[in-house]
Amino acid sequence: MHIGFDARLVYYQQAGIGQYIINLLSAFAELEEQRSVEGRDRITIFQRSSDELPLAEGVAQRRYNLRTPSHHRFEQPALAWEMGRYHIGHRLDVLHSPDFIQPIWLAHLTNLPTVVTIHDLAFLRLAHLTLLTAEAKQYYGQVRAAAHTARRVIAVSASTKRDVVELLGVDEAKVVVVHEAANPLFHPVSRQEVRRYITVNLAEKVGEARGFILFVSTIEPRKNLPLLLQAYAALRERNRTALPNLVVAGREGWLYDEVYELVRKLRLKEQVIFTGGVTTQELLYLYNQAALLACPSFYEGFGLPALEAMACGLPVLAANTSSLPEVVGAAGLLLDPHNSDAWTEAISQLLDDDKLRMDLRTKGLQQARQFSWPRAAEETLTVYHAAAGSL
Repeated sequence: MHIGFDARLVYYQQAGIGQYIINLLSAFAELEEQRSVEGRDRITIFQRSSDELPLAEGVAQRRYNLRTPSHHRFEQPALAWEMGRYHIGHRLDVLHSPDFIQPIWLAHLTNLPTVVTIHDLAFLRLAHLTLLTAEAKQYYGQVRAAAHTARRVIAVSASTKRDVVELLGVDEAKVVVVHEAANPLFHPVSRQEVRRYITVNLAEKVGEARGFILFVSTIEPRKNLPLLLQAYAALRERNRTALPNLVVAGREGWLYDEVYELVRKLRLKEQVIFTGGVTTQELLYLYNQAALLACPSFYEGFGLPALEAMACGLPVLAANTSSLPEVVGAAGLLLDPHNSDAWTEAISQLLDDDKLRMDLRTKGLQQARQFSWPRAAEETLTVYHAAAGSL
């Protein structure tokens, strides 16, 4: 079978969906190497022509350059032309668009079977929050048409599948849950190695102290950082001795001014550290240096930081909403994202209870092993064959 895979987004964004693309293609390559020549699927990876990142690593993978940029206002007609020319000459059996929207025009014009991955529908589920810019609204406003046009929809969690069915009115039978996984890089690291790396590479950002409270995400309304700041301020008011810093690792998204204003209002400037964006390598050592991860988000399509943290043996506090209970399971503490008092109590308990931290560490490592990219790749290939009508 000849599979087309739209990887243009990686040129603009290697985090988030970009990581999904990179990890999935890498897992495809490993699977294909294990198969006979007759059993291999061919994969054409569509990349932005100016992208120098070598994504095509497998024996059955080939790169094809496209000039059409992601999320462009003329993306649909441009892709219909560029991908259409390729399809006529090389006959794709199925096309996977991992960034919500496939070439809808192309699908209608050629009847090419398409698969789309929907990572979350926060912008619909939390419509009362401003989660998208005007430009992003225009792009993601196509998601309903994309989901209905696609032969199959991949949802990265059962929670997201429920939203796709309920909010987009898509037939449940064509929505398939394929869980993401943590990057294989995330694993427990010895204290000595962590201390050495932090001292050399991250001391200016986070200092050299161990045991900070960690928040990992883009700073935007749905991540619910203000609740965590309020819970942290309440801990300080208890006159706790040696209260560890709160480290916020993530770039600014939108409507983040409220967060900085709250830090000022609560007089937390000296104890809340904003690192800005961090690399995957830096994040590995932050997870291994922290005392706990706090994930109070109102909504997550999958909740990857929680899984990454557990893969490193870091105890997790997470909101009891959307996909987070599905990902964390019984391996973390799940809390109401509207109840700052509950977060204050849980953070205090984890900081003081060594036995509880070790218990959550063990359970977290076990839970993280339930998710893997090889499994995701196998399940995704099954979806391709189903969409193409060969199953």
